[in-house]
Amino acid sequence: MRFISGNLRAAGSLVGLAIGDALGAPLEGSAQRESWVTEMLSGGRHFRKKGAITDDTLQAVAIAESLVACEGFDQKDLILRLLRGYEKRPEWYGPTSSAFFALIQSGTLPHDAAWLVHKRQRGSRSNGSVMRGFPVGIFYPPAYVYTMSLRCSQLTHYDPVPGHCSAWLNVMVSDMCRGVPRSTAYRHARSLCTHDEVHSVLGNYENYPVNPSLDAVLCSHAALVSFMHARTLERAILSAINLGGDADTVGACCGALAGAYWGFDAVPERWRKELEDCEYTRHLAELLWDCAEQSS
Repeated sequence: MRFISGNLRAAGSLVGLAIGDALGAPLEGSAQRESWVTEMLSGGRHFRKKGAITDDTLQAVAIAESLVACEGFDQKDLILRLLRGYEKRPEWYGPTSSAFFALIQSGTLPHDAAWLVHKRQRGSRSNGSVMRGFPVGIFYPPAYVYTMSLRCSQLTHYDPVPGHCSAWLNVMVSDMCRGVPRSTAYRHARSLCTHDEVHSVLGNYENYPVNPSLDAVLCSHAALVSFMHARTLERAILSAINLGGDADTVGACCGALAGAYWGFDAVPERWRKELEDCEYTRHLAELLWDCAEQSS
């Protein structure tokens, strides 16, 4: 495994997330592709310009900005930043996050809002807290990532499943940003997972069919399979988005993993040029990494 600086891996992870998001957005809700999409497209369920990001990236950026500004996890600041993004484009947000932020706008306390959404919708195991959580993996060293990922997920998703999925993938990102090989990062995440279902599916990912679903476990599994089977960042992200289904979120999760492993320089130039706010996203990731280095 060739040397890549942590700075480039951090930038690769956050930009990779945004790339997967932008590539997958026009394919969201579609069936699995027979002919592969390899370039940025316009269109989709919420008609988007070529290279445009969605709430997947907006929420991840909000978390990264909060971690930098507060030099760590600050619940109040983070919820305010996430809420601002929701108020800009509420139609982009999934069912759990949308219901949560609507309650926050009405004055409900965050912990009460998460519980109410979970109760009213008879569950909250969607993937919204998985897709946004990767800055936690960039910022925190592996020893702290699992706990902090659960805390971050629980802000909006009362069900523990999304939190454990997020923690698994974030541990891998944390390890890989710090130069740990992919297989070692995977085994480390598996050793830390304490949730039976998540451990069974992600810990034996070869034994389950891929389903690019809104469900946190299925989405995480699809992203993990696409990443673990790939030999390049480009191949990983294309494998993820061309599954269809919740293509932007599976693409974002896979892109975050792939970027942490192969680094920013592995992101094809043609994608970088077309990605909305690519330079800002890279700069933010570098700030996040610098802040993490100073905190360690």
